[in-house]
Amino acid sequence: MKRVPSVELLDSDSGTPAEIAASLGDLRRINRWFGGVATTANMVARVAREAKQSCLSLLDVAAGSGYVAETVRCRLQLRGVRLQVTLLDRAPSHLRNGNRMVAGDALLLPFRDAGFDLLSCNLFAHHLSPQELLRFVDEGLRVCRVAVLINDLVRHPLHLSLVYAGMPLYHSRITRHDAPASVRQAYTPAEMQTLLAQSNAARVEIHRHYLFRMGVIAWKQ
Repeated sequence: MKRVPSVELLDSDSGTPAEIAASLGDLRRINRWFGGVATTANMVARVAREAKQSCLSLLDVAAGSGYVAETVRCRLQLRGVRLQVTLLDRAPSHLRNGNRMVAGDALLLPFRDAGFDLLSCNLFAHHLSPQELLRFVDEGLRVCRVAVLINDLVRHPLHLSLVYAGMPLYHSRITRHDAPASVRQAYTPAEMQTLLAQSNAARVEIHRHYLFRMGVIAWKQ
């Protein structure tokens, strides 16, 4: 299945405020039910164990409403790991959470070097071309001290079929357009491994997670 880049409607706010809000709600449900929250929580917990740290600062890029980062923070607190979360999104209208919030460019992060322990993103990497993804990871490695975490979809024909089967569950026409587009332009684990081998990461780990998710940990030198 060939990767097919496309423009997703939510990227350009191509909808009414009600449609955008409904699409963000769809994303919350997708992340809650289909591995989005669990994938990021598992990666943060793994980094905390290896780094032997129980308190970590995390910059969540393309954070939207901040649902994933906030839910991960609450879950890990029960496991003895404390997260200090900062949200970044290109659209101020997407940022609706009580954490620290910043509007900015994911490819030119407005933060000093090594300003956070971790940088994470969820359902963002597939929006980027290979060159942009490489630039994003290297920019993430600049502003973090420990690792960049990528939580994203795996491109697969069966995944695309499941997305179409789930159309009745979506509350927004934006989601009905963007969901299949996301799968078509997602990367495979092999593509991600080959691409990030060119990054400044000391090493890259990629693990498969529930229902066509992959978790990528790019460790800093």
